[in-house]
Amino acid sequence: MSLPDIKSARKLAVEPFQQCSVVQLNVGGQVYTTTVVTLRKFPNSKLAEMFSVPPKLVKDTEGRFFIDRDGTHFRAILEYLRSEEVPTKNLLEVHKEAMYYDIKSLVKLLEESPQFFGEKVGRQQFLSHVSNYHENLEVLIRVGRAEAMASRYSTIIMCVLKTEDDLVRYSDAMVSLDTRKESIVSFGPWNAQASVEDLLDCIKMDIEVKGYKVSIKPHSTDKGFLFKSHDYFYKLTFTWW
Repeated sequence: MSLPDIKSARKLAVEPFQQCSVVQLNVGGQVYTTTVVTLRKFPNSKLAEMFSVPPKLVKDTEGRFFIDRDGTHFRAILEYLRSEEVPTKNLLEVHKEAMYYDIKSLVKLLEESPQFFGEKVGRQQFLSHVSNYHENLEVLIRVGRAEAMASRYSTIIMCVLKTEDDLVRYSDAMVSLDTRKESIVSFGPWNAQASVEDLLDCIKMDIEVKGYKVSIKPHSTDKGFLFKSHDYFYKLTFTWW
């Protein structure tokens, strides 16, 4: 009796995957059903490579192909593969996943969208001119949480100085708040056209995207201040319930 041909045996081993066009995916705990043809729509993508023959993925306990990525935004990736529909929400997150799966056409379309362009080229470029912006956001959140014990609100004083001249002119006023120094977070100066109001909008937006509810208002100063408070001091208030 002759031994079976090695190539034929290998062909039989991969045949079930080739013929079964419907597959189930477990992407970060979320289950999707699609076809192999859809997943291989862009042959040079990483996703197509994952489902080469044989597929380069492990399976979960239910026999579904497992991808250890964010399952929420994979929905937008799959919709694009199916119908080439470009998502309009959560563009930064979807862009990150499109980059991971190396779907170049989707990456390009997202980067050309008005929302993505405004965020990356406009807002993020402006914030890159504000020293320690992201670090200061974390300080605001940390101080706000620390002052929230048995309270519905917690308030932090922010000092916003747009120019170097502001920094010099308002130094005396900043010293006047020395007794609350631990609750003051300073932003600026920055070399960009964006205004103080633009920066305040960015601060509010970036804190709220983390799940917090905040409001920002001009700070009412004591009579001892030499300058108007709304020029540089603001109250950021967290609402906890």
